[in-house]
Amino acid sequence: MKQLNTLENVEETILYIRGERVIIDSDLAKLYGVQTKTLNQAIKRNRHRFPEDFLFKLNDDEKHEVVTNCDHLIKLKYSNTLPYAFTEYGTIMAATVLNTDRAIHMSVFVVRAFVKLRKAMSVQTQLINKINKLEKKTVNHDVQIKALFDAVRQLISPSEKERRLIGFERRAKS
Repeated sequence: MKQLNTLENVEETILYIRGERVIIDSDLAKLYGVQTKTLNQAIKRNRHRFPEDFLFKLNDDEKHEVVTNCDHLIKLKYSNTLPYAFTEYGTIMAATVLNTDRAIHMSVFVVRAFVKLRKAMSVQTQLINKINKLEKKTVNHDVQIKALFDAVRQLISPSEKERRLIGFERRAKS
């Protein structure tokens, strides 16, 4: 069984499904050092500890999308059962239900990965908000700059009435 023991490896297992960041049961089982079947049995025995904001089952379309987009989950394609998706809270609860040293140790990495992603999303959201504010400020600048250029042009080239004929111009017109 491949060991995933770095924060980066844990981050790679986090997917975005139904507006939630989740880890699929087979990935979580690998992280916690158990078989997927063992993890799912522990979840079924303790289902009351997993409300829907901790855990949900993928539907057929979601399973297909996950298999299509995540090469490491290709084995799910041939599975008859739909996988579970664990939210951040669900991953922590799963570690307590399994109660193995590895699960408890790895749950720290899992939490850190979720927190890191949350911070990154916060920074991205702040950046998007700043860009939107800047865009709103500059929307009228084109109109204002054009008006400024028009005013400068009027100052530079006065109309015919305002123009006084001087020197040679007066003689040429007469």
